[in-house]
Parts: sequence; C-alpha cells; structure tokens
Amino acid sequence: MAASSGGDPSGLIGRGACMMSTSWRDKQHPSLINFIAAFLAANSYRLNFLSISPDFIFNNGGLSVAFIFETVWDSEREAAVFSRVNTLKRQFKRLYVVVVVPSAEQNDSFNQSYFKYGMELGCPTFVLVCDPEMGFEKIVKIAHAHGVCKQQDIVTAMSNQREQAVQCMDGFLRVLTSIPGIDSHDANALGQAIGSIEAIAKASKGFILENTDLSTEKAERIVRFFRDPQYYLSPKIN
Repeated sequence: MAASSGGDPSGLIGRGACMMSTSWRDKQHPSLINFIAAFLAANSYRLNFLSISPDFIFNNGGLSVAFIFETVWDSEREAAVFSRVNTLKRQFKRLYVVVVVPSAEQNDSFNQSYFKYGMELGCPTFVLVCDPEMGFEKIVKIAHAHGVCKQQDIVTAMSNQREQAVQCMDGFLRVLTSIPGIDSHDANALGQAIGSIEAIAKASKGFILENTDLSTEKAERIVRFFRDPQYYLSPKIN
C-alpha cells in the first residue's frame, strides 16, 4: 500500500509529531518501519523514537493521542494484550487500540477474547484492520482528526456527541434486551459484530450465527422479533 501525501487544508498535519516506542519498533519487520517512516515523511510528520509505554503517541495541534498497535493478532497473547490495554487506558485519556485481523478466524478469535476479558464498548476504542499498512494509516487519520477538533475548539461539541452516543447506546441495549432471552452480553456482541439496530434488523439468522457467539435459538428469536409483528407485539414471558 503506497503512502498518500494528500492535501491538508487545516495545516495541522505539517505540524504533527509522532513518537514511536523503541521496544515496539524492534519487534517489527523492517519493511513496516520503512513504510511508516515514508508515510509520516510524506505527510510532514516528525518521527521520534522514544522509550514510551504505548506503541505510538501522536501530538497534533497541542493534543496527544496514544495508540496500541497489534500488527499480528495472536490468541496465545490475549491475556497480555488486554492487561496492557486496561493499564494504559487508566493512564491516557485518549487511547485507541488498532488490531490486525487478516482472516475470519482471527477476527472471531479477537471478538471472543474481547468479551472474555470484559472490555467496555468504546473504552478504549478498538479498530480492526486487514493489514499493518492500513492500520497505521488509520492511526494517523485518528490522530489528525483529534488535532483538527482541538484547533477548531469543539471540545464542547465532542462532549455533546459523546452524551448522545451514550444515550443511543442505552436505547440500543433497551431494544435488544427486550427480546426474550437476549441479555446485555448478547446485545454487546451484536453491536460489536454487526453494528446498528437497523443492521441487526436486516441480518439473517445465518449471518448472526457466523459473526457472533449467539446460539441458534437466540438468532431465531432476533430474526422473528424484527420481522414478525405478531411475535414482537405479543406478551413475552422471559
């Protein structure tokens, strides 16, 4: 994947700084480090190698964003990964976790681990990608977006958006847990794997089974709930 130099109307990207963990760098293939260095140079970022806890810290417009970057998902390391996430999310207000899951099997493994270790949706935000190059481009875009928001002084607007997102999540959970036999874990699994209420309502039983750990019975209940008026309008006994 080639690095894109692109334009930057805000002017922020030319004043950005990227700090890369030396321990993270030393574990990676040289070709990935070369890609990262070229991508940052093409977008006028300063790159520094430091002994830091996260894998990357970006500073854009006076605002810092930290990243954990797992370039290969390995289920044998899941405990160490999520332990590190829990430690760093207490240290950094803005933390993202980018995970490379190139196969369906790795994606399923990650989703199972995510709920196994009790991760809270959005705290921190996990970003799943197909390859390391795509993952690093996502990192730069996220960091840049935070810098733009800082420059435009829209912290209040972001707080309002977060409040709205929390309200939407509450509504999301209320709708799904109103289905007999569907609990908060099931609702979170559906949200993580499929997305919005609209997307879940359109999903087939097979799609739900392929992308979540829900049982066949629960998948059938969900499909009936959204497509059979007599089912969702009738009294329910849990």
